[in-house]
Amino acid sequence: MQKRALRVVGESEDESDKFPDVGPTPPGVALEAAAAGLPRRLRRLRRQAPKLALGLGDLTAVVVAMCAALALRNHLRQGSASTESAMLVGALSLPVWLAAFSRHRLYSARYLARRAEEMRRVARAAALGVAGMAAISFMLRSPVSRAWLALSGILALVTIATEREVARRLFKRMRTGGSLLRPVVVVGANHEARELAAMLTNDPSLGYRLAGFVTDRPSDEVHHSISGRVLGTVAETLEVVQATGAVGVIVAASAATLDTSNRLVRDLTNAGIHVELSSVLRDVAPERLTVRPLGRFPIIYIEPVRRGWRTAAKRAFDIVLAVSAVVATALVLAVVALLIKLDSPGPVLFKQARVGRNGRIFRVLKFRTMVVDAEARMAELRDRNEADGPLFKMTHDPRVTRVGRVLRKMSIDELPQLWNVVRGEMSLVGPRPALPSEVEGWHPELHERLRVKPGMTGMWQVNGRSSASFAEYMRLDLYYVDNWSLTTDLTILAKTVPAVLASRGAS
Repeated sequence: MQKRALRVVGESEDESDKFPDVGPTPPGVALEAAAAGLPRRLRRLRRQAPKLALGLGDLTAVVVAMCAALALRNHLRQGSASTESAMLVGALSLPVWLAAFSRHRLYSARYLARRAEEMRRVARAAALGVAGMAAISFMLRSPVSRAWLALSGILALVTIATEREVARRLFKRMRTGGSLLRPVVVVGANHEARELAAMLTNDPSLGYRLAGFVTDRPSDEVHHSISGRVLGTVAETLEVVQATGAVGVIVAASAATLDTSNRLVRDLTNAGIHVELSSVLRDVAPERLTVRPLGRFPIIYIEPVRRGWRTAAKRAFDIVLAVSAVVATALVLAVVALLIKLDSPGPVLFKQARVGRNGRIFRVLKFRTMVVDAEARMAELRDRNEADGPLFKMTHDPRVTRVGRVLRKMSIDELPQLWNVVRGEMSLVGPRPALPSEVEGWHPELHERLRVKPGMTGMWQVNGRSSASFAEYMRLDLYYVDNWSLTTDLTILAKTVPAVLASRGAS
């Protein structure tokens, strides 16, 4: 297909800086450009290579599971089926497994964004695979052990989950390096479109590469941190997509009218272009969204916030894990207390008033990491604050002791808060417990975070910690308050460990 020369809408000597050039070409993008000269069949095969590799990995994981199940069955001496029958049935069932994986969209990236959803699909596919094995055994009149079938299904879940986690990490590394990125065009240039573009540019692990914008408002200014420029009008979207080699379009819903969106989606999908439409509900968890028909309109239903038994389960989870952590770290706590005493005069523990759930004041416990008159010296350091908003952060705070600097870097100073968790004043996961002086400077919307208990760790800590801006801190806290679940808590706790070990954002 012949590609037209793209013009930059509104570009002149005065306006050429409004939409900056894409910038240095990543190695992966250069490879994609070189591949553009290949015959269409080879280019298609190259695009399908990740799916083919993933399919081969899935089949390998299934074979490993079958062999392990057979070895375990023979070891336990359960069933009477021969090894030859099991190997025959297993080999003939491999196409069934592959078809089951394909049927459950396990080779479509848009269905695999979340691990939990991927594992649900894997479990359903595995059930079909085992059913296929049983059906093949019945049709061939080649009996196999039911124990072997059950073990094959169970072990397949383990081996496939492991293989897919390795693949996920490998794909993420390749995308971060500039490979396996799908070029997309963003429709719109308003605030929402710029945020979408910034997200794609700053996080290549999502798998997208920004090709540029199309908009009917060329006077809109794109923030200078975003790579890209306006390549045409909305009416020219299909031409822009074809000319840039983009494989998809992301429509900023707030940037296009209803008629424009419908016409655009119809034209692009008819041409085989992938289209994604933002929901403008950035801070609502996808699990709470359900698309359903209302007449001829597709409506997004948002599940109301209901806690019920989850609150009691969260409390039980906090108590069990907090008490276990206190017992496991008892020796560490004792050694730290001794080091603090030897390093500087003053108490081992630091108690400070913080604002808890529903605005209730409580005393948070921490290992003392500063000199005893630290709070009295706050006023003289206020003009050296490195954080925005009401937070106070200082990289080289002179009030921090030698031992305190190490404790802060490793987040060991927070361990006494386990007692706050046991007492019910805090949770293991939740928004950061704020100072009363910080609450006074909050935006009214931020007071919503007081609907839940503050936590020892939270979304803010595992997404940049002290390096995050106050706006990001506010957004992440409110997102957690509205969308928390036990699964979310477990995910945050799992992410906290590597974040602490790597000292990401600690101060």
